[in-house]
Amino acid sequence: MKIMRGILLGSAASLVVVAGAQAADLPVKAKPVEYVRVCSLYGAGFWYVPGTDTCLKIGSYIREQVEYNAGNGGVPIGFGATDAAAAGRMDRTDESQLSMRTRVGLTVDLRTQTEYGTLRSYFEGGFQASANNGSAPTNDIVYFDRGFIQFAGLTAGRIRSYFDINSLAPYSYANNRVSGDTGALGLWGIAYTAQFGNGFSATISFEDGGSSSQGTASNGQSSSRGAMVSNMGLAGEWGLGTISYDNGGWKMPDVIGALRVDQSWGYAQVSAALHDVSAGYYTALNTGNPAAPGCVAGTLCTGFGGPSDKLGWAVTGGFTLNDVLGLKGDQFGIQVAYSQGATGYVTRATGPFQVYGSNTSAGFGWVTDAVFDNQSSITNLGGTSLQLTTAWGITGFYQHFWNAKWRTSIWGGYNEIDYNSTATQIVNSHFPGAGGVAICPGAPVFGAVQPPLGIPVQGAPGSSSNSCSPDFSWYEVGTRTQWNPHPDLDIGIDVALTHLNTAYAGNSVALAANGARAACAVCSIEDQNVVSAFFRIQRNFLP
Repeated sequence: MKIMRGILLGSAASLVVVAGAQAADLPVKAKPVEYVRVCSLYGAGFWYVPGTDTCLKIGSYIREQVEYNAGNGGVPIGFGATDAAAAGRMDRTDESQLSMRTRVGLTVDLRTQTEYGTLRSYFEGGFQASANNGSAPTNDIVYFDRGFIQFAGLTAGRIRSYFDINSLAPYSYANNRVSGDTGALGLWGIAYTAQFGNGFSATISFEDGGSSSQGTASNGQSSSRGAMVSNMGLAGEWGLGTISYDNGGWKMPDVIGALRVDQSWGYAQVSAALHDVSAGYYTALNTGNPAAPGCVAGTLCTGFGGPSDKLGWAVTGGFTLNDVLGLKGDQFGIQVAYSQGATGYVTRATGPFQVYGSNTSAGFGWVTDAVFDNQSSITNLGGTSLQLTTAWGITGFYQHFWNAKWRTSIWGGYNEIDYNSTATQIVNSHFPGAGGVAICPGAPVFGAVQPPLGIPVQGAPGSSSNSCSPDFSWYEVGTRTQWNPHPDLDIGIDVALTHLNTAYAGNSVALAANGARAACAVCSIEDQNVVSAFFRIQRNFLP
């Protein structure tokens, strides 16, 4: 009996040991996996970042665009320095009629709810490669359009200007020259928006008004709304397809105020802007003028001082209506803008206009915020004050949905650049004819300074057969039809006519050889037309 009880107890002990060993070998239970959850607070495409209460959306697009008689992503040839090398010559060797651009975009949107409202950060940028007017695709770039933070009514970073109302981008593939909208590239700013309820809001914004300006006598152009001041006393200030700016440094941000209403029927807004217009220095350009100590004629010299700074300004108003005439999805919009000394608020065409219709026919125009001169008289270097340029424009569009997959839009706009009588006299004073004789009535002659076209713009010595006016204007009209075989795929074509009402319309004695174009004895400076076409295919993902 004792032997049997010992066997049973031993067996039980062995089972306990074996069971304990097996239990020790079992895996430890893992913590539950936190799967990605849909965030429905901000619309489609948002997800909660695991372990946080932050919602994330990542979007992208890939675009291929082919352009006829345009370049730089849709700018008609010759309108605002499309291609500096060809400068709008449109001949068989200097200008290819086809251009291409491939662009890849990425967006990152992060949002978190706080006791003060939504905390948001947003980024948009990407890569692009272009072959402009026959050039090799060597201008691959990384671009950066947006990068801002929003919190409790504040917005800071690279933004779309709060001055802007309507954009033509949703209705056209052309990079139009009739709108000052900054949506394409953005600008730097910091703004506060107050919400009053029922869709009404007011914004005050401090924005980039010249941080990218190129300084004295640069051959480049400033930021989209940076100062563009022409010192007509500098040789070659205006030239064939070129313009140089004699800007002062950036001293203050542009101040923007906007009132807006957003409703189911659409939206409407009025905006105003103040813009710093600062110039560089008067220079000792012409021999015989008194020179400040240590200054050499024709060079920059701080001893001559410069014109006093001025404030330019701009105002705009516009609206967009939804479901026009009860047609679902149809939209109609209009915007009007007016400025003095703030041309970039009316148009993005901040480069020179140069369009050739034939070897003996050309049209020109120059865009500035202001002009000034080194001299206020023939014998005095005193210099003139800044003469602000007036610019105004109107844009409009209508888009109709034939069905869920087909839509057609009609878009267009008109811009005008006007120089006051003093500014006109300053410009004309640097257009001497033969023997230094003024070609425009009442214009003094300050020596044989190189005229803008590189040639005397005149009929015969001492007489004029041109308009004697640097004022000019242009308009664009176009229509785009787009097919969406899938909601994320755009395929379409846009056809546009751009018309230039030239500055200095009339005849010139001669026009120097320009690329493949031979010099002409009597050239016509007259209005010009460019017909452009754009084909685009674009794949969107969570735009």
